Amino acid sequence: MRHGGDLAAGEAAFGRPREGWLDLSTGVNPHAYPVPPFAPERLTRLPEKPEIDELLAVARAAYGWSADIPVAAGPGAQAMIQLLPYLRVRGEVAVLGRTYGEHAYVWARAGHVVREARTLQKAEEAQVVVVVNPDNPTGRTVPPEELAALAETLAARDGLLVVDEAFADVTPEIALGDRVKSRGMVVLRSFGKFYGLAGLRLGFAAGDEEMVTELAGELGPWPVSGPAIAAGRAALADGGWAAGMRVRLVADSMRLDAALARGGFTGLRGCGLFRTGRHERAGAVHRSLAEAGIWCRAFDNRPNQLRFGIPGDDAAFERLESALISAFEQAL
Repeated sequence: MRHGGDLAAGEAAFGRPREGWLDLSTGVNPHAYPVPPFAPERLTRLPEKPEIDELLAVARAAYGWSADIPVAAGPGAQAMIQLLPYLRVRGEVAVLGRTYGEHAYVWARAGHVVREARTLQKAEEAQVVVVVNPDNPTGRTVPPEELAALAETLAARDGLLVVDEAFADVTPEIALGDRVKSRGMVVLRSFGKFYGLAGLRLGFAAGDEEMVTELAGELGPWPVSGPAIAAGRAALADGGWAAGMRVRLVADSMRLDAALARGGFTGLRGCGLFRTGRHERAGAVHRSLAEAGIWCRAFDNRPNQLRFGIPGDDAAFERLESALISAFEQAL
């Protein structure tokens, strides 16, 4: 599984479940933001620059970025992950791992020399350092003050720190926020995960003036759609919804931990949008769950681990808990 969410692959391998799929293979919030109706013109005319500028201003406020920090919007954080490697002269890139595999893949695809580093100290000699914070799928976090210090070190020799904060919304205290500077670092934020609107395709990059400006240029004059602008402006400005959702997701993730522990999983880690655990028969459990119509995330390079997104309601939790007990009994 290169990514979560590929139900077509699950259906091809296991058939169509009688009860339908319970997709827990992604880290997308099942409690989506209630997007208010938008004007039909959002679909019939091109977005205009003042509208995009308003979206960027709301994003700055929501993420704690200073008003003078360059920010670009794009069709999802993944689109910007794909473009960043082509905006740097080829060199050595250290990715703090193990982590989301697309970072190493796209930097290597662009011709950079990529290596995995297990600590920041072993990464800081590279020209570019990539950190996912909190990490996907391990949940590892790096204190923002350490990242800010590393960015200063890299900036002094024209290096770059890339921080992927796709899952930082549940724990905003670990985000760089007002520590983001206009030189030596680029921070990426995903809108769709926390707000449960992954299909909208909206993300942001902030930081290094040269990199963010070039990134905006590569994305072109209409980097995001009219509906994405409307939804993004409404959701990012709704601080009350975000605060309440953080509480709900923490409770849901604790409930998920308890269910997974009863199913034989150990070493549970992650964030409020997913949990990753070890199981000595993870492959058999994955197959058993898939046969029950529950799709979770397996990893080729971590055969003893599975990752689970948050079930959306009591019925989904009960279905998972029942299937986990059955899978655990079969694995004995």
